[in-house]
Amino acid sequence: MWKNHPASAACRGSAFRYDRRVVTKGLATNKLQPLHSDNVSKLPWLVHAFSTRRGGVSRAYGGNALNLGFTQHDSRRAVERNRELFLKRLGVGNGRKGWPLVTLRQIHSDLIHRVEHVPEQILVGDGLITDVPGLLLAVQTADCLPVIVVDQKRRAVGVFHAGWRGTGKRIVEKGVGEMRRHFGSNPRNLVAAVGPGVHGCCYEVGEEVRNKFETQFAYAAELFREVKESDPVRERYPLLFLTARAPGHSELPVKLFLDLVEANRRQLLDAGVIAKNIEASALCTACHPDLLFSFRADKGVTGRLMGVVGISKCA
Repeated sequence: MWKNHPASAACRGSAFRYDRRVVTKGLATNKLQPLHSDNVSKLPWLVHAFSTRRGGVSRAYGGNALNLGFTQHDSRRAVERNRELFLKRLGVGNGRKGWPLVTLRQIHSDLIHRVEHVPEQILVGDGLITDVPGLLLAVQTADCLPVIVVDQKRRAVGVFHAGWRGTGKRIVEKGVGEMRRHFGSNPRNLVAAVGPGVHGCCYEVGEEVRNKFETQFAYAAELFREVKESDPVRERYPLLFLTARAPGHSELPVKLFLDLVEANRRQLLDAGVIAKNIEASALCTACHPDLLFSFRADKGVTGRLMGVVGISKCA
């Protein structure tokens, strides 16, 4: 379960499947209300959140939009104000005494940086890890998955940006490996939270994506769903579409959908994270563009959400 919304995810067999009838009326229309994972929220020394699109000052993507990314359609001033509001809501923003926000220039890679201090220049990559208190690590998304990983024993954290390219490069699995290498993390002590992103109900991809995954993962076939397009005319008048091709009818196009959430859950499991310690939001960004930014639903003109995590100095 996730705080600030009542949606739940049901597990059927070995793969998670999500109920598209997600109720979001518990979230106020214009109020800034970050989402939190229950598993991760149990740790008193941790700060984490996944933003929504509500409660900000941006006008570029509708009134009161909480766009947290410096996009071409929004003003820098509005984004900076949104970030101030978001950090203040988390209790880590208070002018010069606030926590520094460490972000990335994301490139859909498997590059992961260990952060020990505020970097002088923006880092390039798609993953951040640290064991230093007082730093807020962040990734930005608008359909891709934000994944937070926390070591309960060593008090170390990581956050990763996982689209299909990063997932194909095993960024989350490599992220667990980097936490083991730098902090001595035992995967059995890790908890993971997968934030809102596009789900298998809406994430249509091309055949090249399936081909890529098939070269990387033995379970790739379990991650894809095929849907043949319906055609009422063909169904009513099948003889009109007879061809010389065996078995005698032309083929209807097939749509291909990727379950990106399950793909990343499997990577966490393969890295040694215990299944009960992996929690995923049931919210699909493409299904809920009123609540979440979605590159697909908004046809490319959209803001950016954030997944953030940090270690409290007072722990």
